[in-house]
Amino acid sequence: MLHPLVPKLRQLKMSGMVQTLEVRAAEAVQQSLSPVEFLALLLDDELERRNQQRLVRRLAQSGCDDQKTFARFDFAAAPGLNRTFIQDLATCTFITRHENLLLCGPTGVGKSHVANALAIEALKRDLHVLFRSTQHLLGDLHAARANGTHARLWARVLQVDLLVLDDFGLQALAPQAAQDLYDLISERYEHRSLVITSNRAFEEWAAVFGNDLLASAALDRLTHHAHTLVIRGESYRQHSRRKELGNISSALPAAVSSER
Repeated sequence: MLHPLVPKLRQLKMSGMVQTLEVRAAEAVQQSLSPVEFLALLLDDELERRNQQRLVRRLAQSGCDDQKTFARFDFAAAPGLNRTFIQDLATCTFITRHENLLLCGPTGVGKSHVANALAIEALKRDLHVLFRSTQHLLGDLHAARANGTHARLWARVLQVDLLVLDDFGLQALAPQAAQDLYDLISERYEHRSLVITSNRAFEEWAAVFGNDLLASAALDRLTHHAHTLVIRGESYRQHSRRKELGNISSALPAAVSSER
């Protein structure tokens, strides 16, 4: 039988309460809860549902991968990584202090995964996040000039609490892209946080910018209030590939012997 409160809760769009109403009502009877205590439990359920919905919505808007979390990161594959430092970063206090994070290291060691996991931690704390490939974001800014959406996109890029630019340095930047990246870094400086992942050493940045002065000025601002994390180790992808090949080769003799 439908509880008499259900239609009213649905009318008020409180589906979190609807979902747990029967369970909470039974708890209230079993534990002799007061009406206020019963209502508090229902309100907690509703707030939890709304928080989860908001997280799902912001996750979709951010561009983050919901699979790349710290729970799924293989710390054993990066034994030199300081887990205490990572745990400190995961509190997101560096974001509230408007500090930057530069994640450096060779291809495939987990830089993007760590950056994505940090972005998800920020989303959980109700912070606004944007995660983009450096090249894609700069391309979007270029395209936005042509279709009249540049001002709106630029405002969003500047205003998010955390902007993650992934894979900086994979390609040399065109002059306009280099200028856009410098302006972005300059305008967010001491106001909002940046996380940048790159397999380029700092001394190689000038070649990517194609402009020594812009590269120097960008690095000066980026590193002023910044943490630098260098991840060393073997590429996850190559390690997994060799492991798979090893499993296949080790299985072959057994298959041959069974045929005999």
